[in-house]
Amino acid sequence: MKSFLLLLFCHFSSPVKHSMKVFFTASSGVQESHNFPEVVAVMLVDDVVVGYCDSRIKTALPKQDWMEKLRDGDPKFWKWYTGECTVHQQVFRDDFLSLKKHLNHTGNLPSVSLLQKSPSSPVSCHATGFYPDSAMMFWRKDGEEIHENVDHGEILPNHDGSFQMSSDLNLSSVPPEDWRRYDCVFHLSGVKDDIVTKLGRAVIRTNREKASDMTIPITAAVTVLAVILMSAIGVIVYRKRRAECPPCPLDESSELSEKLNPET
Repeated sequence: MKSFLLLLFCHFSSPVKHSMKVFFTASSGVQESHNFPEVVAVMLVDDVVVGYCDSRIKTALPKQDWMEKLRDGDPKFWKWYTGECTVHQQVFRDDFLSLKKHLNHTGNLPSVSLLQKSPSSPVSCHATGFYPDSAMMFWRKDGEEIHENVDHGEILPNHDGSFQMSSDLNLSSVPPEDWRRYDCVFHLSGVKDDIVTKLGRAVIRTNREKASDMTIPITAAVTVLAVILMSAIGVIVYRKRRAECPPCPLDESSELSEKLNPET
């Protein structure tokens, strides 16, 4: 592209410095309904439009008188200029479609979860990993959008270029049997189907699960420690009593053993 622009400069070179800019614009989804070209290229000299071409007309058009003189005075060059414009349009179109495919793939991978810190905390509907940031989220009751006891958060960026957002619902005045009447709706611009997550205790992720999982191991550890401690105390008491009473008589079990085995 740089060599192409330098060659074009040779036709109107002067000791005065000029600026040249070329803009390519690609669009999708508006061609059929608005008869709009898929790719448009515009060239500006000193911020004034001097040339134009698009994927629909398949040629370059001069936009200034001196550009018309350039076209009429050197048809061979103008043909080359038109060809270059067409080639770069195709390259830009391919890059645009590749980028669009990547963005659509990213945008269709959002993850939506229901989160709650404690039984008295609001339930947060959290979506992450979506793109672009033109998304909306709301709570419904019996299929109707609600605003009371709802706190909407901002759309925030993730480290990988995707986005996240959340919306909190305060359930302090809602009886548990009515939770099934609520759901969270996540809508991403350009995606046909919304993600609807129905409210229920079974789908809520919370830190309380980790605490309950630790109950059994902790109880078992405390029980084992108590047994060891009691055994140690018993041994200490026994040794102390033996030390205080060296000539202690035989216990009942020893006397019974002698009666049963008089020869021993």
